[in-house]
Amino acid sequence: MNTKSPEKQRVGLLLDPVFERHDTGSGHPERAERLAYLRKKLAEEGLDSRCVKIEPIEADRKSLLSVHSSQYLDRLEVACRAGKNFIDTPDSAICPESFKVAKLAGGGVTKAADLVAAGELDSAFCAVRPPGHHAERDFSMGFCLLNNVALAAIRLKMEHGFGRIAIVDWDAHHGNGTQHTFEEDPGVLYVSLHQSPETLFPGSGYSSERGRGAGLGTTLNIPFAPGTRDKEYLEEFDSQALPLIENFAPEFILVSAGYDGHADDPLASLSLSRSAYEGITARVVGLARRFSGGRLVAVLEGGYNLDVLAQSVSHLLKTLLGDETI
Repeated sequence: MNTKSPEKQRVGLLLDPVFERHDTGSGHPERAERLAYLRKKLAEEGLDSRCVKIEPIEADRKSLLSVHSSQYLDRLEVACRAGKNFIDTPDSAICPESFKVAKLAGGGVTKAADLVAAGELDSAFCAVRPPGHHAERDFSMGFCLLNNVALAAIRLKMEHGFGRIAIVDWDAHHGNGTQHTFEEDPGVLYVSLHQSPETLFPGSGYSSERGRGAGLGTTLNIPFAPGTRDKEYLEEFDSQALPLIENFAPEFILVSAGYDGHADDPLASLSLSRSAYEGITARVVGLARRFSGGRLVAVLEGGYNLDVLAQSVSHLLKTLLGDETI
């Protein structure tokens, strides 16, 4: 894209040991070690010290109710307090601290969006757990308890007055909860690149799903067959997503950054390499600099190979900091 970045970028980083207190139990792929390993690697590279630390803060009830129903929030809190092992589905493991940690994740991501919207930061990356893009209004799905990205998008709309927000979701699994939150909203463009719903959870995200009502045309799903490699992945982004985002001209970009489409990830069957993630990172950050004044907040979703996760996040931060040429 040849988009130049300013010499010094103020990049926020939300990465706190508190998120490791969400205990999913032995053998669960969405485990605390994901963030512990990431913290170690970013410290070794000196990337954490180059970013502005964002302290997590609990999302308040008003914010949570902008995405989730009161009944669901009450059920989740009660289940955690009661020491249940999961809520709604065995995938969505919980422990007594999970509701508090999930509120810190949602509140922390929203805080990052506030800071970027206010111009105190240029961009931010939020390494939080539990992840969020599968979480629906009334129930949990696929490791996700609260929809972190959706909470941030609604805050940007309601509190900061942004009229055009783009959410780019490159997790290998379709973000059903995020899509359903905004599928009737013409002010939020949701773009998802994921493995085909016939072959991977959650079974949604067909290309025919394009939004509803006033939001028709502001949902774009790009499903890929198992085994898809870098070239096809990036070509589809360039031919389908790029012109749509350019035409939408977003004022703010949110990213659901999942790295489970990598060939070495255990939970999906795409065959992407680091180059695919480097390519899509460059494209999306370039779009933010062209249309959104650089305003971008990326939020961790999936990615279960620890080395792949650390390498990918490192590259994303280097791109946001301006080390990588776009």
